[in-house]
Amino acid sequence: MTVIAIAGAGTDIGKTYVAAGLIRALRRRGHAVEALKPVVSGIEDDQPQGSDPARLIAALGAPLTPESLARMSPFRYRAPLSPPLAAWLEGRVLRFEAVLACCRERAAGTSGLLLIEMAGGVMSPLDDSRTGLDLLEALGAPVLLVSGAYLGAISHGLTALETLRGRGLSVAAMVVSESPGDNPPFEETVSAFRGFGGGVPVVAAPRRPEQDWDADDLARLLTPAG
Repeated sequence: MTVIAIAGAGTDIGKTYVAAGLIRALRRRGHAVEALKPVVSGIEDDQPQGSDPARLIAALGAPLTPESLARMSPFRYRAPLSPPLAAWLEGRVLRFEAVLACCRERAAGTSGLLLIEMAGGVMSPLDDSRTGLDLLEALGAPVLLVSGAYLGAISHGLTALETLRGRGLSVAAMVVSESPGDNPPFEETVSAFRGFGGGVPVVAAPRRPEQDWDADDLARLLTPAG
């Protein structure tokens, strides 16, 4: 069993886009892969189509059912807010220990590769005193860091990278996910990350209308023997 945690330099920068592309590439290469996005907010259980969990389930080639949704994301909240606040609005409490136990249980029951997609950015809250960074540290798995390519993304991405390193976490690779809108040239942003990344492999994830991202290069990087 191998676990890779997918963390973001911020929110809504393409973690699920990257994770889904990686899942499809790994499956094409014959790897057994599972995915878990334990915590998600901004989702309606009666209309989950198009949500992050639904996109991951589709990448795995599985049907979207209440059971597959609950397995992919056990901690789901309606409000598009930080998970602890979204849980509070529903009269519920999101507990760090429960999320960690969920991740460890799935990892123990997975024979192949398990991708765990975090919620929000590296420092997004998970409860009243702990963040996604604390969960990453507790898991101790290699991290796939996803950054955007908007103006300011280089600073945000490198800050997240140094934060992960400061906790002693191994960053397996960094993926630069092309941001929508009028942004700096994508290729120049990717090149800057390669120059400042301190040797961390950097992979570009461009956006193409009506076309899935081909993540074969990333799959080869993460599974060199496969």
